[in-house]
Amino acid sequence: MRTLIVDDEELGRKNLYYALSEHAEWHVVAQAGNVADARLVLATEEIDVIFLDIQMPRESGLDLARELASKEKTPLIIFITAFNEHAIEAFDLHALDYLLKPLDDHRLQLALERASTMLQLKQQANYAKSLRAYANSESVLTTKQTTDYWQFISVRSIGSIERIALEDVFWIEAQGNYMQLHLKDKKTLYRASMSLLEKHLDPAIFLRIHRSTIIRKDQIVKMQIMPDNSYKMELRCGNQVLVSERYISAVKNWIND
Repeated sequence: MRTLIVDDEELGRKNLYYALSEHAEWHVVAQAGNVADARLVLATEEIDVIFLDIQMPRESGLDLARELASKEKTPLIIFITAFNEHAIEAFDLHALDYLLKPLDDHRLQLALERASTMLQLKQQANYAKSLRAYANSESVLTTKQTTDYWQFISVRSIGSIERIALEDVFWIEAQGNYMQLHLKDKKTLYRASMSLLEKHLDPAIFLRIHRSTIIRKDQIVKMQIMPDNSYKMELRCGNQVLVSERYISAVKNWIND
């Protein structure tokens, strides 16, 4: 794997270089301290994976990512960042890999394995779509300083990325560390917490009815009280889901409205 390290901090570049040297199949072709120097390397070298710092003077890593996402052949990018809740949520939304400073060897190993599999299965086309969506959404946040509700999420499986429109999701249920998305013809797992996902879903469209369940409001057919005084909801997709006592008032208010 031919790699390029782009980081304005020399110590950060050295640490990553030495960490990668422990992996024989990974070769650091060059290091760059800014986006301009990175462009020069990319113009003359074939690069498979870029380790890209986001916060850099003059031009940010996001500027370079946006350029690369528009090209026919997009190198994989593993973003490097200091901890920032919004940044991590954005990477997870678009199924992009990232490393936190200071570098963690185990997290690096996972990122390398995923990148290797992605390249072997030639999934760059789907990856480029996710990268473009990320770069465009982050550009909007930078200029407008506002957060829109998510319209799409990118789901990573072995060596691939699938972009799913939330308008196609009927309901969502918690499955351990994952959320199971119920669509018309299939179910798929998305790694996120219920609280994180709920925060980014449009409350005009989605409604939480249980600690482990979120449904689309237009999926509600009826709600009935069971003999044990619990509540069950019937959905248009044919599923039946439980409504917990904690959320029953919100559900009744929406139905009445």
